[in-house]
Amino acid sequence: MCDALKDYYRVVFALLIINKAGGLIYNRTFAPGLQKLDSNDYLILAGTFHGIHAISRSINPAPLAQHLPGYRKPLTTGIESLESSHFRLTCFQTPTGVKFLLFTSPEQPNKDVVVRRCYEIYGDYVMKNPFYSMEMPIRVEKFDRALGGYLVRP
Repeated sequence: MCDALKDYYRVVFALLIINKAGGLIYNRTFAPGLQKLDSNDYLILAGTFHGIHAISRSINPAPLAQHLPGYRKPLTTGIESLESSHFRLTCFQTPTGVKFLLFTSPEQPNKDVVVRRCYEIYGDYVMKNPFYSMEMPIRVEKFDRALGGYLVRP
């Protein structure tokens, strides 16, 4: 496959942000390629993923018992990635429980770097905004512009 065609298939389709209670607080499509969903479908997707993510954290295989002083049970992360033949879903959970769901093409490199950069943009434009209320839908125009500048292909 030629390099131009490979670059065509490397794309970020969408970003969803879910609060720690499982509510959808942000969703945006950056490129065509995924099936169109209405707002109810996005809400259902966010709530369902939140529940599956929580269950996957609890069914993580238990490590061998360690009885050494100072031993702490390792943290479980839940679902970090789901892949199909047409897209890859990468989940990044922040220390406060907010989840970033990034939908990309399977060929997209450095998905972890991309989703962490989205988190940095979130911190810079949403969390530092004095008018933003925690756990509420994100309606910050500068955040939209910064994400668009980073994720939309020229």
